[in-house]
Amino acid sequence: MSTLFDLTGKTALITGGGGVLGGAMADALAAHGARIIVCGRRESLLQAAVARMQANGVDAAYVQADTTDAAAFDTALAQAGDVHILLNAAGGTDAKAMTGPTRTVFDLDLEAMRAVMDQNWMGTVVPCLSVAKQFVERGEGVIVNIASMSSYKPVTRNVAYSSGKAAVKNFTEWLAVHMAQHYSPRIRVNAVAPGFFLAEQNRALLTDPATGELNDRAKTMIRGTPMGRLGQPDDLGGTVVFLASDASRFLTGVTIPVDGGFQAFGGV
Repeated sequence: MSTLFDLTGKTALITGGGGVLGGAMADALAAHGARIIVCGRRESLLQAAVARMQANGVDAAYVQADTTDAAAFDTALAQAGDVHILLNAAGGTDAKAMTGPTRTVFDLDLEAMRAVMDQNWMGTVVPCLSVAKQFVERGEGVIVNIASMSSYKPVTRNVAYSSGKAAVKNFTEWLAVHMAQHYSPRIRVNAVAPGFFLAEQNRALLTDPATGELNDRAKTMIRGTPMGRLGQPDDLGGTVVFLASDASRFLTGVTIPVDGGFQAFGGV
C-alpha cells in the first residue's frame, strides 16, 4: 500500500455512517487502515453498521447523536475521543419539501423545508465546528463533506435539498480558507459531490413502487450521465480516501464531482 493513501493510526468519524453511501465510504477508509466511528440518530442502523464492519475485521464503534444538535454532538464527540478525519455523510430530503404532480411551489411545506435545510446544511456545520476544535488543538485534521450535483445547479422538484447542498459546498470553501488562514494550513476541508446514486433515501423517488424498476426520472438522470448508469455506493470510496489522506495534502476548499460525467455534459 502506498504511504500516500495509508490511514493507519487515524480515526475517522462518519456522520450518516449507518446509511448505504456512508457505510460504503466507511468501508473504503477502513480498507486503508482507519479506525471507524459511525454517528447518527438511529441506533439500530449504527449497531448494524458496526456489526457488519467488525465481522470483516474492522476496528469500528458508534456514537449516537443528531448532527443538527450541537450539545448532543459535542457529547458524542467526547465519547468518540480523538478524531483525525471527519466525513459528513448525513443528509436527506422530504417529499413535503419537493414539488411534484400534486404539489406546486405554493404548496411546499415550509416547516419541512426548514427541516431539510437543517438536516443538510446545519447537519454539516455542527459536526465541522465541533471536530475542528480538536483539529485546532492538534494543528491538523481533515474534513470531507458530502455535497451534490445540486450544489452546482438545482435539481428539478427537489428545492430544499438543492438549496441545502449548495450551502454545503459554499461552507466547505469558506471553512477551508478560514482554517488555513487563521489556524493551520494542515487543517484541510474538501467535499465530494456525488452524481445520481440509488440509495434508500431516494429509492421511492427513482423506482416504480410496484415493480422496483427505475422510473422515468431515473432514466432521465442516466441519459444525462455520459457513463450511462447510476452511481454505485463503492464508486465514492476512492475519492474519499484520496481527500482523507496525504495524497491530497495540498488540496483544500475543493469539491470533486463523482458523477459519471454529468457535470461536464452539455446535453448534446
